[in-house]
Amino acid sequence: MKKIILCLTLLLSLLFLSFKKGQSSVTQTEVTVKAPFEMPTIKIPNFSNCKEFSIVDFGAVKGDKNKTSDAINTAIAKANKAGGGTVVIPEGEWLTKKIHFKSNVNLHLNKGAVLLFSEDPKDYLPAVRLTWEGYECYNYSPLIYAYQCKNIAITGEGELKAKMDVWTKWFARPKAHMESLKRLYYLASYKKPVEERQMVNDTANLRPHFIQFNRCENILMDGVTITNSPFWTIHPFLSKHVVLRNLKVYAHGHNNDGVDPEMSQNVLIENCVFDQGDDAIAIKSGCGIDAWNLHTPSKNIVMRNCTVKNGHQLVAIGSELSGGIENVFIDNCTVVDGAKLNHLLFIKTNERRGGYVKNIYMTNITSGKIDEGILGIETDVLYQWRDLVPTIERRLTPIKDVYLENIKATNVKFISRILAQKELPVENVFLKNVTADTVKGEKSIHENVINFDSK
Repeated sequence: MKKIILCLTLLLSLLFLSFKKGQSSVTQTEVTVKAPFEMPTIKIPNFSNCKEFSIVDFGAVKGDKNKTSDAINTAIAKANKAGGGTVVIPEGEWLTKKIHFKSNVNLHLNKGAVLLFSEDPKDYLPAVRLTWEGYECYNYSPLIYAYQCKNIAITGEGELKAKMDVWTKWFARPKAHMESLKRLYYLASYKKPVEERQMVNDTANLRPHFIQFNRCENILMDGVTITNSPFWTIHPFLSKHVVLRNLKVYAHGHNNDGVDPEMSQNVLIENCVFDQGDDAIAIKSGCGIDAWNLHTPSKNIVMRNCTVKNGHQLVAIGSELSGGIENVFIDNCTVVDGAKLNHLLFIKTNERRGGYVKNIYMTNITSGKIDEGILGIETDVLYQWRDLVPTIERRLTPIKDVYLENIKATNVKFISRILAQKELPVENVFLKNVTADTVKGEKSIHENVINFDSK
């Protein structure tokens, strides 16, 4: 009997090992990042031991968005079920509808592959949970959407491209659109459940994000080109451990930021090229009561070795920053001569935001002409919201500990402009070797600043 039990045990062990050998396995790679603050090691997925799933094997047909979309989603489900896998987009142009990630999946675009996303809003229904300009709601699905996923990636030398026929028309903000934004503001401000904030109707026209990682962990984007976007281009929201590297992002529509880390932590953006109609990087942390209750700041964010060809700012902080923003490091970046740019660093907030900003570092930056100046900090930036809705709850934003060093531009209006409230001055701003060949106006324009030093 003992011999039989021993033989059965050995047989079961061999079967288990054989089963495991045939399974895909996602491992993790640790990325160490040096910063002027304690920066945790970032953990990203490694799919080198995982099986590949070509969308052609699941019925994808060039030019047929229904078959291709079904094939992509089937391949994602198969890769997830296998415990990890790489969904391969072969060379050629593949028209598709929305893509929804599952955990342990790498979407890989081969060289010469183009995923072309439909312009039909119906292809991004049903509505999903996301945010729109800092407020959680249900809206059109992002073109690529991941919700509560772990170990996900988008890699390769191919291109993600959005057809813009309809979204371009939606860039306008007519009265019906603004009324929908007002409704969302009131729903959020008066603590209505997110499920009641349904923003898809005939007139709201709240454009979808291109890529949103919503409440995800261990995210990698590496190598791909992204062309056009209905709204924000890459949006990690309430996500941790994010590496975005070797990307080429081009989007010149309305609100076309390159990357918007929002209430996200341990983020590295490196070796990317940004050509934007809005900010290259815009670090955010939500609006009002939603963000105040979540208590999740954007934290530990490093941008390095990037090139900006156009953008409103190299880096913007806010204005949606109610959850707080801390530990940001921008290093060794270049803004090309001839770029359209307002500031290198612009920190903006208003009396409705609350939150806080601290420990912001920018070093080793070169830039051509800047329309405004190198550093801007303003605490009364409301844009169209100033007269659109009233302030329901007033909370000011403490801003302190901002460090700029070794920064050079060719032509600016000012080096620094800091406009703060008398009741809550900005504190501790230090500039060292921050210069411009030509300063057309006053070098420093300051209201309500405590402890400013420039060397």
